Amino acid sequence: MPDAAEQPLDVLLKLLDIEPLEETLFRGLSPDTSVQRVFGGQVAGQALVAAGRTVGTDRRVHSLHAYFLHAGDPAVPLIYSVDVTRNTRTMSTRRVTATQHGRAVFILTASFMTPEKGPEHQDPMPDAPDPESLPTFAERFAPIADKFPNQRRAPRPIDLRYVEDPPFLAVLKDELIPRSADSQVWLRAAGELPDDPLLHVCVLAYASDMTLLNSVLAPHGQEWVGNVFVASLDHAMWFHGDFRADEWLLYDQHSPWAGSARGLALGSIYTRDGRRICSVVQEGLFRRQR
Repeated sequence: MPDAAEQPLDVLLKLLDIEPLEETLFRGLSPDTSVQRVFGGQVAGQALVAAGRTVGTDRRVHSLHAYFLHAGDPAVPLIYSVDVTRNTRTMSTRRVTATQHGRAVFILTASFMTPEKGPEHQDPMPDAPDPESLPTFAERFAPIADKFPNQRRAPRPIDLRYVEDPPFLAVLKDELIPRSADSQVWLRAAGELPDDPLLHVCVLAYASDMTLLNSVLAPHGQEWVGNVFVASLDHAMWFHGDFRADEWLLYDQHSPWAGSARGLALGSIYTRDGRRICSVVQEGLFRRQR
């Protein structure tokens, strides 16, 4: 059981500090909660930590590609096995398999590279309100809190400031109408992080799975949002430069397509001064609840 005095970010940092069993074998735990399946961002973050601990500190993560194969069981530790796929003069590739109950539940491939000079350009950062002008998640939830009298909204390890209500909150407020397949959210760790660059990347990998699929549901109104099962199928990230995950980052999200019970979402992440530091692509499964 977590200490009642522990802050949510401290719990997240403990989750990411996976236990080494052998040189390329690690064990990760899940938080003690009532959820029925492990949060996908947790598995991605832990797997990236496992990969990073087999690579020299002179190499930085520049991309990851992951598949969610089965729902993780939060009551059972996840075992992460790292395959040392490639080491060259400037690059390293690792393949990580997470297993539970004797089967693979998640696969991640990550590539690491020594920083080099090269041509530089980027799309401009889109306009967005300042994060301080937006309500916290708890403040957005407050108007419908009376619908959940027995549920306390616990603090979160990631501070999320939505520009508009996400679909699941809008439907609870009876305000959801079909809108564009776009969404924006400012995010940062809810506290100060150590200076380890790998940790900042892993915290962002965790946070990147929290909001991206909202853009898929936004155009479909209450017909789908109030009656849908959603699960991540795969997730890819490309890291473009250094950043701190405990400083404000704008997550600009767009869904260009949905169909066949699946939806695709694209994300662009910027620092507050306009640097694009990450690109994200995710596909999710969307099925009507029985």
